[in-house]
Amino acid sequence: MISFRGPRGPHLALDPSSVFDIGSCIVDGVDVAPGRAIPDDGDPRIDHSLEGFLFTCGPDHIRHPQPMADGKRHYPLHGSFSAHLAEALSFSSEGDDLLASAIVPVNLADGGTAELHRLWRIKGESGEVQLADRVINTSDTPIPVFLMYHINLGARHFDEGTALEGAMLEGSSMPWAFGEGDGSIFCVPAGHGGWAELRLGPMTAIGGKRLKVRFRTDTLPYLQVWRNQKAPAHVLGIEPVSHRWVSRAELEAAGEFNILQPGESRDYGLAFSFI
Repeated sequence: MISFRGPRGPHLALDPSSVFDIGSCIVDGVDVAPGRAIPDDGDPRIDHSLEGFLFTCGPDHIRHPQPMADGKRHYPLHGSFSAHLAEALSFSSEGDDLLASAIVPVNLADGGTAELHRLWRIKGESGEVQLADRVINTSDTPIPVFLMYHINLGARHFDEGTALEGAMLEGSSMPWAFGEGDGSIFCVPAGHGGWAELRLGPMTAIGGKRLKVRFRTDTLPYLQVWRNQKAPAHVLGIEPVSHRWVSRAELEAAGEFNILQPGESRDYGLAFSFI
């Protein structure tokens, strides 16, 4: 892990062994990532990624495994990104902002290839953490590209009054422990242009602060939120995502694949802060 920290904002650990995702995220001395309070989905790549604060799913698949066209193989859980090494690491400053960048060559499950060009920025004035990603099709054939960011928090840090707030939610607010039983999930439209915003809090463990997440809706037009409290799991995930929560076959039939020709790219972006 590589420490990435500005004069304001959270203290992050970037993981060059897996897509330059975020491991620990320390706010007021508290790591808000879930750690080992996560479900075991039987894939060590995802087990490693899920315990951190943010991991990236895609680019050839999102969500749970589904069959490939040959009927013999399956796209892996949450796609092929996880466990790919980050290369060409670079750290610099721009005014009061701190920057960290990387290139991640990705071997896709169907034999194709892609690259992720990733830039992290911590704003010096506000402490907001910003992420700009570009996915490039480096294959010699067209490919559909998917993407979902998993922002995972340890629910042990939540209070009775901790809630989700955002314009995309019914009534604009809901308890963090939505639904019934030990777990629940939903996926809703978040917009189709501009930036969406979701807040989670307050959390006494970090001084009553709220997590504010912003994301581009031109390429991430949906928000998925899930929770799992089935022991030993105790986690909530905030997940900006490129596609509806339906099967690949249904997305393809509806013309909702995002096809990249060889050499073409697609840009994604999000930001978060503790306010």
